[in-house]
Amino acid sequence: MIKRTLYFGNPAYLSTKYAQLEIRLPEVEKNSTLPESFKASAVKQIPIEDIGVVVLDNKQITITQGALSELLDNNVALISCDEHRMPIGLMLPLAGNTTQSERFRHQIEASLPLKKQLWQQTIQAKITNQSAVLRQLRGLECGNMEAWVKQVKSGDSDNLEGRAAAFYWQNLFGDIEGFHRDREGVAPNNLLNYGYAILRAVVARSLVGSGLLPTLGIHHHNRYNAYCLADDIMEPYRPFVDKLVAEIVDSGIDISKLTTEIKSKLLSIPVLDVVINGRRSPLMIAVATTTASLYKCYSGEIRKIAYPTME
Repeated sequence: MIKRTLYFGNPAYLSTKYAQLEIRLPEVEKNSTLPESFKASAVKQIPIEDIGVVVLDNKQITITQGALSELLDNNVALISCDEHRMPIGLMLPLAGNTTQSERFRHQIEASLPLKKQLWQQTIQAKITNQSAVLRQLRGLECGNMEAWVKQVKSGDSDNLEGRAAAFYWQNLFGDIEGFHRDREGVAPNNLLNYGYAILRAVVARSLVGSGLLPTLGIHHHNRYNAYCLADDIMEPYRPFVDKLVAEIVDSGIDISKLTTEIKSKLLSIPVLDVVINGRRSPLMIAVATTTASLYKCYSGEIRKIAYPTME
């Protein structure tokens, strides 16, 4: 089932009632001139089982412990934003699978050669999708990128990911003066940052649901990063975000600030159309397929991760 992404950008009271997320608006609750019947009709309820991601983007949002507990118990990813309205934190459940300890053991005991092979597959899938973005949006036939896909070695020891990235960004946003991919760089880096944060939450949520530790990466290793594996697995999905951002840029709207209109478009990331295992699927469902296949690689059942393609 496709899970909903909920965005709260205004003050709100969030609580639970009968397995529903109950949403109340302070400006309605505190207005003594409004009749009680109107206040009651303004209360919204959403089944918690239908929710996949919640974005909290206002400092005047109040959420009860009961709501937090039930959301996490249903493997909902909670994203908190800072004063600049950019994602700053991610909350996930500690356990999301009934065979958690067994799955942790398989993940922890994964050999270095296996991890290098999985990273090779990851980079091949990422470059393939980057090439598809340039072909679809910029009309480029990227023979060099197709060649690099075949040349990626175990562990990407030649760093073809970096070579492909330099070519990719130059051709995707080369017309934007001063652009290079950097978190603090000029727009549309702000859109990419926001989109990747949503994607990261979707991937981390799915990893937990598959009984895996988002911290233990197959390639990324950072003592300060709690989501190394999420950062690894999201790599082939990044081009889907890039394509959406490029389409926003190409539409001609002002991208200097993250407006409500732009955020609305970026919050559609979990339901973007992708192809995985020969079938069309919403991105969030495809990610679940990917993380399930990753566990099977760890356990020795299969040798290849299922990653999405654009066509």
